[in-house]
Amino acid sequence: MSGALVLLSGGQDSATCLAWALTRYDQVETIGFDYGQRHRSELEARSRILRGFRRKFPGWATRLGTDHVLDLRVLGQISETALTRVCDIATVGNGLPNTFVPGRNIIFLTFAAAVAYRRNLKHIVSGVCETDYSGYPDCRDDTVKALQVTLNLGMEQRFVLDTPLMLIDKAETWRLAEQLGGNDLVELIRSETLSCYKGDTQHMHAWGPGCGECPACNLRARGYAAFVARSPQ
Repeated sequence: MSGALVLLSGGQDSATCLAWALTRYDQVETIGFDYGQRHRSELEARSRILRGFRRKFPGWATRLGTDHVLDLRVLGQISETALTRVCDIATVGNGLPNTFVPGRNIIFLTFAAAVAYRRNLKHIVSGVCETDYSGYPDCRDDTVKALQVTLNLGMEQRFVLDTPLMLIDKAETWRLAEQLGGNDLVELIRSETLSCYKGDTQHMHAWGPGCGECPACNLRARGYAAFVARSPQ
């Protein structure tokens, strides 16, 4: 069990994690989820990212294996959130943004572990982060560590849930991409990944496509500005 399965959503964080895994493991597969999200743009971004990795990084392309996309639309059927239905993005009574899909990351990691079990892959790589994020409780380090214990007990395995972005901010995530794949990787992530909660691909900014107004766009924009400011001229 020396390979890795990377949760690839189509966004900046998961694309960076894919590069991270490709520098460490000889066999890397990817997995994505159709969970009834209100826009299809992030699923389309996944395909562009994978094509870009294979085209721009031939050394990584030899390690990049099967891509799995699972139908989890039942999650969207039981979720009344801004990511699964058309409504304004806002903070709700519990203090969380209404973009929070309850159980989403827990379900994603559980299904990823089931696929990893079948594919004989030990490492499951996720771009969750508790440092520079929207406050989702299932992105926290404690949640992931508890889930790793549960999955290993329940499947009688020794999976490792890798979270390389857990304790870094968005500027450091851009910097990590630069360290892993240079300017080519930074540009691929900037131009092809989509983090926007509204799935806006019509507006292009210095930091990439997006509405420029939602929390995800704001996080990405601030991180990119800080990354550029820290970069040598």
